[in-house]
Amino acid sequence: MKILITAFDAFGDDKINPTTVVLNNLPSIIKNASIYKLVIPTIRYKSAQMIIEKIEEIDPEVVISLGLAGGRPAISIERIAINIDDFRICDNEGNMPIDEEIVRGGAPAYFSTLPIKAMLKAIHEEGIAANISNTAGTFVCNHVMYAVADYLSKHNPQVRSGFIHIPYLDTMDKTPSMNLDELSSGIIAAIEAVVSFDYDIKIPGGSLH
Repeated sequence: MKILITAFDAFGDDKINPTTVVLNNLPSIIKNASIYKLVIPTIRYKSAQMIIEKIEEIDPEVVISLGLAGGRPAISIERIAINIDDFRICDNEGNMPIDEEIVRGGAPAYFSTLPIKAMLKAIHEEGIAANISNTAGTFVCNHVMYAVADYLSKHNPQVRSGFIHIPYLDTMDKTPSMNLDELSSGIIAAIEAVVSFDYDIKIPGGSLH
């Protein structure tokens, strides 16, 4: 099995993006799956296009994108992406779209096709904080999750895809945060669950608000 894992470069006021640090810390083989790594720019359209080009190059079975969610205390496995760009800050190319569709006339939303509950259980079994998130935001992270899912639904529907948000690294002196060992172990556990489960499990993972 080939799994493509993507991470973002730094954006906003941050000098690093912890997703890149975690990506570089992942082994090249996880549970007999070959891990392909790609760092993408925090730029509208260019980010997703780089992933699509890599998909066409390596033909993976799974695509998982990592993004930073500063302020969240746990690893967040995203359930859904929506067809909207509504940026609160500029991306790394100065784009700041407001209430614009990612794909004009596209589906309102796409659900992750990863076994998100199995991933959640696997991370929890490592003693690492994690949850299911029902919003990937409206910045480049959501853009990537939606655009990749849209592409795959039209061109390669057997490929599974989804998105995971992570907190700040503790070395960034921001809170809440997690250390590199926790983040890496959590992402590895999630990937192992993706390899092991073709279909998701049924466990609670929702929220009241």
